[in-house]
Amino acid sequence: MLGLKRYLVTRGLTMFGVLLVTLLLTVALVGSNMDTILKQGIIFQVRSEITDNPSIAKSFTNPEDFEAFVQQKIDERIIALGLDTPWYSPQRIGYTMFKIMILDFGNATFLTSDTGSPNVGDILLEKLPKTVLLFTTATIIISIIGILLGAASSSKIGSKTDRLTSTFAVISSSFPVWWIGMLMIFAFAFVYQIFPARATPDIEPSDPGYILSLLYHMALPLITIVLIGFGSWAYLVRNFMVGVMQEDFITAKRTIGINKKKIIYKHALKNAAPPIVTILALSLSGSLGGAIITEAVFDWPGMGRLYFEAISVMDLPVIIGSTYVLTVLFLISIFIADLLYGYFDPRVRTGL
Repeated sequence: MLGLKRYLVTRGLTMFGVLLVTLLLTVALVGSNMDTILKQGIIFQVRSEITDNPSIAKSFTNPEDFEAFVQQKIDERIIALGLDTPWYSPQRIGYTMFKIMILDFGNATFLTSDTGSPNVGDILLEKLPKTVLLFTTATIIISIIGILLGAASSSKIGSKTDRLTSTFAVISSSFPVWWIGMLMIFAFAFVYQIFPARATPDIEPSDPGYILSLLYHMALPLITIVLIGFGSWAYLVRNFMVGVMQEDFITAKRTIGINKKKIIYKHALKNAAPPIVTILALSLSGSLGGAIITEAVFDWPGMGRLYFEAISVMDLPVIIGSTYVLTVLFLISIFIADLLYGYFDPRVRTGL
């Protein structure tokens, strides 16, 4: 037990270090561009505020004095936000990372939430549940089908089921998700008109029927992701279990007459669980990180499409916030995998 606690503490500290390094690299990559964009945003904001108040302009008779006043307000706003010091100064980097760590991402430069809020936190809070809903549901379905089919294939090497599983895994993995996605949209949205072409509901989120509409719009991207993913999963599980099925303890259980399905799904599958759990966690976190293309193709209103839009307009606060959230989700999934690995593998619990 002590070995497991030490292992988890070590992993937790390592993951926190990975998070800090990721944030530091992100800030370093976008730092200079962010300063330029933020200053341009301040100039636009100050001039808009002054334009909305005509009495300010009327109080100046000399255009030079008016421009000096505007520039003074801009300089004051820049100093208040700390943009008068270089982005690479320790104070700026430290302050920026601290704000990110406490989930204070500031305001987006161009993008807004569906309710019109420019706050990056509000935008992320609106998009994140939709991405988690789509890809977590898809991963659960893929893993269930893949585990059942892969376990069945591992007990019948060379059978028709095994050959079909291996063939489908190779074929489904060979096509990019965006291509399959467009074919699915063409077939089931335009030819047969079963599902909508856009995965974004046409009604407002405040509408009582929004949840049902969202689930209906989610059906086509969900089916596409599952169709592409379960074959590879079944093939991986099959390969993990092939070696286990040849172990002496499996042979002994067969000899004493234990039911074949019980041997496969209880004894062999449990022994193959550690690598399967690890792949499951990596698949979930990888699917969240790779949501950009999938959500852009189906127009699903989640983190992936938000990331794509933020990159398109170089909305750096949104890019940084999205990177942080996706990194945290990745690390959480890996940490959960470590916990499950320790549960299935006694050597981790004893620190061996």
